[in-house]
Amino acid sequence: MKILRNFFRILVGLVFVFSGFVKGIDPLGTVYRMDDYFLAFNLPWASAFSLYLTIFLCTLEFILGVSLLFNLWIRKTAWILLPMMVFFTILTFFDAFYNIVPDCGCFGDALKLTNLQTFIKNLVLIGLVIPVFIWRKKFRSLLPQVGEVGILLLAVFTFASLSIYCYTHLPLIDFMAWKVGNRVNDTKTLPVQFYVTYKNKNTGEEKEYIAPNYPWNDSVWLSKWIFKGQRVVDPNKNQGLVLRAEDAMGNDYTSGILNNPDYQFILVSYNLSDAYIPGFNKILPVYNQAVKKGLSFVCLTNSLPEEIRKFKIAHGLGFDFYNSDDVVLKTMVRSNPGLLLLKNGVVVEKWSWRKFPDREEISTRFP
Repeated sequence: MKILRNFFRILVGLVFVFSGFVKGIDPLGTVYRMDDYFLAFNLPWASAFSLYLTIFLCTLEFILGVSLLFNLWIRKTAWILLPMMVFFTILTFFDAFYNIVPDCGCFGDALKLTNLQTFIKNLVLIGLVIPVFIWRKKFRSLLPQVGEVGILLLAVFTFASLSIYCYTHLPLIDFMAWKVGNRVNDTKTLPVQFYVTYKNKNTGEEKEYIAPNYPWNDSVWLSKWIFKGQRVVDPNKNQGLVLRAEDAMGNDYTSGILNNPDYQFILVSYNLSDAYIPGFNKILPVYNQAVKKGLSFVCLTNSLPEEIRKFKIAHGLGFDFYNSDDVVLKTMVRSNPGLLLLKNGVVVEKWSWRKFPDREEISTRFP
């Protein structure tokens, strides 16, 4: 029984540590998910607290996992763990059956689950948490209480600091399709597959075929089988979000940007009204030096053309702006504004506005 108790404790601890970690090192991505929930529940005012709630919840989740893994303060941990799991299991139940938000982000962007898969995962997890709660008094730590509290407080401070750093800079581990080293101009389209189902008139047996690999021109076969239905499988639906860059007239400039054989700077600001203005001021030396070196420099945003025009005039910006989907822009770089450097469709480097390269760095890198 002791082995079983420890197995449950360690397994739940590993899940909580992993879940808290992958969300905590990408806090802005978790903020986006939290904002989706606030909008779904008609609580837009709560978005002002998304960042604080994100860091708090991710840290709490991570610390609960640490507590379970290292057998620290289990009695009190269990009283937090069980109500927390009950709440999120109920939430994911409604998410699974009513699709409140398209992606709950329970494992951030490190591991994508559907809403139904997330609910099933929580059912399994709560099935492990309940025994841990029941057995909470049977777990004995080797450390005195002051030692347990000291280790947990140190873990809280360390993880919260890490999460804040990743928010003010960029995630230490990038799970996005636009991470450094990835090719982003690969737009191969896979063939769509059609499956047809036929039912035997005599036996009721059903068989599924990949069209056109079935005896559709055999009259004898057709006299015994009747068409039941078909389904379509499009493998391109799960290839992620695709960037499209358009000007105010709707002209598509995506190919010229992504397929540029030379170095290509892309400044990203998914929403100009929410952008950190000093970041745009810091980018001007980079833009001026890039122009001197003959390098392409564009900005992608989801803001309206009139807002773009006013923004350019107000801040004296001379580079071209193109419109793109805000969801795609948020996956490109976790900063507003943020900067990417591409070459022939491959992400070479990414910067948050706090770490934009200066004029000297551009001159040295591109002699």
